Amino acid sequence: MPTASRDAVSRTTPHDASPPDALPLSPRRRATRARLMAAAEEVFAERGFHGASVEDLCERADFTRGAFYSNFASKDELLLELYAQHAARLHARVAEVAETPGLSLEQVLEAVFDVWTDDPEARRRWHLLTSEFALHALRDDQARVAWANLQRTLREELAEVVDRIAQAQHLRPVVASTELVRLIGIVLHGGLEQHLLDPEAVPPGSLERSFLPLLVRAATDGTAADRAARTDR
Repeated sequence: MPTASRDAVSRTTPHDASPPDALPLSPRRRATRARLMAAAEEVFAERGFHGASVEDLCERADFTRGAFYSNFASKDELLLELYAQHAARLHARVAEVAETPGLSLEQVLEAVFDVWTDDPEARRRWHLLTSEFALHALRDDQARVAWANLQRTLREELAEVVDRIAQAQHLRPVVASTELVRLIGIVLHGGLEQHLLDPEAVPPGSLERSFLPLLVRAATDGTAADRAARTDR
């Protein structure tokens, strides 16, 4: 499946930022970027997006500010690329399990839930980080445009997976697949947030498992599936 690339992230960078991506990546520069991003993931997890300064990231990676700014125009850009890579890995796993031949729709959804819930601590960290960045984006117009563009790219990639699953399951979405992906994201992230806020009343994954199948059924036309089931009898 396609994944959000550095080009996709660079399209989300504010227009007045310097474009470090314009230079080809040498092996040394690629290693520098990887170290900065690994350090950023650690520091963001510890201190949050706003609590982590560029100096903190550089200190953790053992680089200078010059090394940082020769690779990233801003902390925003680093976060966007870090999240794009995380989302790409998650999307690849979802596509792999969801497109396994011979699964029923219920089994596909269970496989997606298994991927979604397999690392609770990582889910919590990413939810906190992306929620914080989303609030930052709502207050900063350049960050808002960048975040919205990246989210749009990720939705388009997942929509291709949804289209293939719908075809395999003989389902026909009655809404645009990109909008169905948007709604699925709302259910998944909303369910996670409710669990984090009230873990005793909302067990992990309980809302997602209850409402995602209802959403998928409501957003697709089951006529084709019913017809296929009658044909198989």
